[in-house]
Amino acid sequence: MDSVELLKDLARRPLEELEQVWDRIGPDRLNVHPGGHPNSIAWLLWHTGREIDAQVAQAAGRQEVWTAQGWEDRFALELPDPGHGFGHSEQQARHIVVRDRELLRGYLAAVTEESIGYLDSLSAADLDEVIDHDWDPPVTRGVRLVSVYADALQHVGQAAYVLGMD
Repeated sequence: MDSVELLKDLARRPLEELEQVWDRIGPDRLNVHPGGHPNSIAWLLWHTGREIDAQVAQAAGRQEVWTAQGWEDRFALELPDPGHGFGHSEQQARHIVVRDRELLRGYLAAVTEESIGYLDSLSAADLDEVIDHDWDPPVTRGVRLVSVYADALQHVGQAAYVLGMD
């Protein structure tokens, strides 16, 4: 298996892991803030999709799925500019309220599909290209993509942990 195929496998995993707990995410649990924590399951899953979307779009030089496919309008969040969730204050995080859980799975599926399409366009040499010089050492495309999907898996795992608290 080559490096691009490995990344495609990794890119699929956040959605696959979400499917493992999907039936346990009822509407009554979606927007609850366990222990007073600002991040609900809805926030965690929304942020998972947003972080993949934003970073893959930037690496690919494409428009985010969030706006290109109308997800921003479908979610209709009560936050003027929800961004991606990076650096959200507690108040901002609490404004991420999702009434239809299918939006979360649908958005993550759309982002995953876009990611796989992008990865299909890459060669192993593309993964070695430095795309961010703001770090020491500079970040390559491959390292950025691994980081994105690893972080997404952590957030899905956090949602699963919250579900297991009962």
